[in-house]
This record gives sequence, C-alpha cells and structure tokens, in this order.
Amino acid sequence: MSKGNEDFNWDSTGKKGFGSDYSEKQRADLEKLYENTLTEVNEKEVVSGTVVGITDRDVILNIGFKSDGLIPLSEFRDMENLKVGDDVEVYVEDQEDVNGQLILSRRKAKIVKAWDNIQKALDGDLVIEGFVKRRTKGGLIVDIYGVEAFLPGSQIDVKPIRDFDIFVGKKMEVKVVKINYTNDNVVVSHKVLIEKDIEKQKAEILNNLEKGQVLEGVIKNMTNFGVFIDLGGVDGLLHITDISWGRINHPEEVLKLDQKVNVVVLDFDDEKKRISLGMKQLTPHPWDSLAADIQVGSKVKGKIVNVADYGAFLEIMPGVEGLIHVSEMSWSQHLRNPQDFIKVGDELQAVVLTLDRDERKMSLGIKQLTEDPWTKQDVLTKYAVNTKHNGIVRNLTNFGLFIELEEGIDGLVHVSDLSWTKKIKHPSEFTKIGDKLNVVVLELDAENRRLALGHKQLEENPWNTFENIFTAGSTHKGTINSKNDKGALIELPYGVEGFAGIKHLVKEDGKLAEVGESLDFKVLEFSKDEKKIILSHTKMHSEVAEEAKEVKKKPAAKTTKAPKASDAEKTTLGDIEALSNLKASGDKKEKEEKEATEKKEAKPKKAKKSEDSEANEE
Repeated sequence: MSKGNEDFNWDSTGKKGFGSDYSEKQRADLEKLYENTLTEVNEKEVVSGTVVGITDRDVILNIGFKSDGLIPLSEFRDMENLKVGDDVEVYVEDQEDVNGQLILSRRKAKIVKAWDNIQKALDGDLVIEGFVKRRTKGGLIVDIYGVEAFLPGSQIDVKPIRDFDIFVGKKMEVKVVKINYTNDNVVVSHKVLIEKDIEKQKAEILNNLEKGQVLEGVIKNMTNFGVFIDLGGVDGLLHITDISWGRINHPEEVLKLDQKVNVVVLDFDDEKKRISLGMKQLTPHPWDSLAADIQVGSKVKGKIVNVADYGAFLEIMPGVEGLIHVSEMSWSQHLRNPQDFIKVGDELQAVVLTLDRDERKMSLGIKQLTEDPWTKQDVLTKYAVNTKHNGIVRNLTNFGLFIELEEGIDGLVHVSDLSWTKKIKHPSEFTKIGDKLNVVVLELDAENRRLALGHKQLEENPWNTFENIFTAGSTHKGTINSKNDKGALIELPYGVEGFAGIKHLVKEDGKLAEVGESLDFKVLEFSKDEKKIILSHTKMHSEVAEEAKEVKKKPAAKTTKAPKASDAEKTTLGDIEALSNLKASGDKKEKEEKEATEKKEAKPKKAKKSEDSEANEE
C-alpha cells in the first residue's frame, strides 16, 4: 500500500460534499441544463413527441421523459411519409407499465384533439370541413376531425332534399350545433351556412320588391292550391288560378319541382312576408284574341272543364270558357243534375246565347241545337183535346203529378183526375216516379206550354150507373176499410166507397163496428155530382126494432103494411160484372123488385076479404 493513500483525508472530502467546488453561478447553470433535459409528463393528456426511430412494428418517440415510448406502426397509416425527426401529438396512457415502459397512443391523441377542436368550433361558431361518409336514417354521417357527426336531412339545405345519396363521398362545410358527451354524439348543420347567405339576398330582394316586377325563381313545393317558389331566399305563392289562363286541376299538370320559372309580383303585404306571384299574367289574355266572327247565335265547339250543380263550363280555347246553364241543356223540364247529362272531358258543340267581351263572359246552350218541341207544326194536332198518350211520371206534388210525353212536352194530371171511385189524397198512393201511365188530353195551351191531362177519363164515368144502384134506402154489403173519430170509409160493390158517421156504426149489440168487418149498410144519401154516398149500419137494426113495436101495438097493421123495399133490394159482394152492364143489371133488379112487391101486396088484400066474410058469418 502506498504512502500517498494513507495520507488521504477522508473527513475533509466528506465534509465538502459533491459539487462543493462549484460556484453558485456554476451550480445554477448546471441545474438549468438538467431541467431542460427532462420534461414533466402527466398521464391522460396529449403531448408532442419526436420520432427517434422506426421499426417494422413500432415507432419510437421521445417526449422528453426519462424513457422513450413505443406506438404501433399501424396507428400511422394515414402518414405515409413518416420519418425520423417528425413531430407528432401523442396521448400519455401510462408513464411506466409493469415493464417500466412509457405507454403512448396516437389514436387516442387524435380523438382527444378532435373533441377539443369540435368544442372550439361550437364555442367559436366556426365553419369546418367534413367528409360525408354514408347515408343513415333521417340524414347523413359526416366525418369531422375523425369523429362521426350526424347531419339531419332538414339541416342539409333550406329546401327539401329528396335524394341524400348525391352527397355521399363529397366534402361539405358544416357548423357544430350540438354536442352530447354522454353519448359521444355530435350534430352539425349545413343549412345554417346557406341561411346566412340567403338572409343577405332576402334583404336585397325585399328592399327592391315592387308590384309588376318580373323575377326568376325555383319551384320548391307543390300543393293542390298552388306552388311555392324560391325567389333567392324569399318564398312567394303562385296560386293555381294564376298559373295558366286555362283551367287546371293541379299544378303538376303544367309544372314540376325544381323547375326554374319566370313570375311577376302581383301583390305583397306591408311587411313583405307574403308575396303573391303570377305566371299567366306574363302572356296576353286569350279573350283578347277571341275570333271576331264569334257572335250571339254562333256555334262553337269545346271541352267540358267543370260541372257544377247549376250548369257546366265549356272551354272553347284555353282561358275562354262559357257557362251552359242546366236550363239550357235540354228542352225537358225535369233535368235537375247536370252530371246526369254531361261530364268533365266531354267534347261537344253549343250555341252562343250571350257574349260580353269587356266582362269576358259568355253563356251557351246545347238544347238550341234541336228544334223546340212546342214550336213544331204538328203539336196542335198531336196533342189535341181527347187524344190519348202514354208518358213517364217525372214528378209528384200534393196536387197532382207531371208526365213527360216527349222531351220538352210535359202535362199535369190533377189528383182528382186519377180515379173515378178512389179518394186519392196524394199521387204517391196511385203511382211512383218512373212509371208509365196512359192519359188523355183535357186541355191544350200551346202558347203558354201547358197541357192538362187525365187518367180516369180513359173510362166511362161509373157514377152514371151507380145512381140507379145505390138509391136512397137500398141496402148493400160493405167492408170497413178505415176509421177515425168522425166515421169510417166503407168499401161497397164495384170498387166504390161510401161514408158512415160514427153514430151509424153502432151494431145491434151496442158496440161500434171495427175495421175489417163486413156488414149490411143502408144508403141514406147519394150524390152523383159530389161522388158521395152516405151509409148507415145502425138503421138496419133500429128500424126493424121500431117496426116490431108497431106490429105489437097494431097487429092488423102488419097485414096492410107493405114489405120493406130493402128486403128486395139487398145486394151481395158476389161476382161483379163489367161496369158497362151495371145499368142493365139495375133495371132488371128494379123490375124484379116491382113484381115481388105486387105479389106481396096481393096477399094482404086476400086476407082482408077472408076477415070480412068471417065477420058477416058472425
């Protein structure tokens, strides 16, 4: 061991310490250099790193920490030209794992940075560029900073978008309108960018808007009442009636969506929020080019474009229409609904009845194309009084019915002229609309176009015969058809009806006769002119009872009193012969009754002679 080693002063060295020979300035410089060699790194944050090496699988980065970090090369696929010395942002996942390795991630760094940029874009109302990746339900998926954001269909444009696929695979400028960190959801809008530009255009258009101004617009929406036109940020309504001079049922007949059109400003409100537009006003009115040779009485051809309750409109050229009133469609008085006669689309000819070019109005008629049946030469002979015809029942009223004998020739059958025997209160009891009925002409007034018709007059008046059958005091079998508090209607032979008051319906047992009962009735009164027969059933048994009392009081009177005529005059409801033989039957019956009466009267005389002989013998 050398002597020099033995002389070393260890205590002296230990007391001075390491670096005790540096001055204060030197010590400060060394500390500064040391601080610059190491960077303070916090986990879960994004830092900048420098590529210091690239292997087949990893990229080595120096972030100024005590050790370098590794990131899989696959996270750098978007950086094809990556090389040593490049600076990239990375995310510190762990300062030191179980192996003492610094764990970094470029993918997570991109996500964190993307959300940070998205938040800045929302806070600063910034315009960012995105890439439309695909279509989804209700909109589009847009890539912004590597994050998928949702672009609703309503936020793509100010006008409705019908085909979303045309935006897929294209870049689009958007603004962030909503962030939901819980669901990692971002909503963006492209519409807000357009609206800003539109607001400028809108302000310029509204400031210069005037009536009569011609503008170019794009059809953005269609309805059944018109179309909405985009005038460059301002919407205007083109009503269906202002699209064409001709009549159209829907705008789609002449226009289509996204079509560019020229329109004229017709009107707008004070605040210019509602703008009325016109298209047909850009062309001359068709009435101005209506041929001069079209005058009252001219025949015109056209197409039915509308049918209403009161008539139909015939378009003789686009924008020029004439009204055919329902009363001018047919000579018939019973045409009520024009739709039963003509329909939309029919092409027909008409006669001009009135024409006003200034007011642009025209009335037309089609019945004038045929001759008025009332002006025909043979109408007076064809429908002379007592001529017989067959017609169709067209209308029923309280007082009668109207029959159409031919188109334009109608006649009235009064309710009293339907039947000789039936008391008809309303024509519906006798016939119905559409039935055919035979009639005879009672009166003709060609000048006033009136015909009085009758149906019962086709047969002889049976009341001429009835007055010899239903004589006062005669007895007949009858059936009660109806009854009220005043009396009852009785159906008698030959289809004739009679009336019995309520007090004349009392039967022998004291009860009132009811509907449906068939009883004997005595004729109290007969009137051919009034067609009235008054009957009584009560008289049948009350008179018999009175006669029985008389016989009891005066027995001899029984031998001298003539038998009741009713016993011989009683009729039944047997087989009824034709009305033409009724009068002959009545005469025969009267003869038989007379002979029977004479025989009965002969018997009492013989009896009286016997009594006188007996008295003489006594």
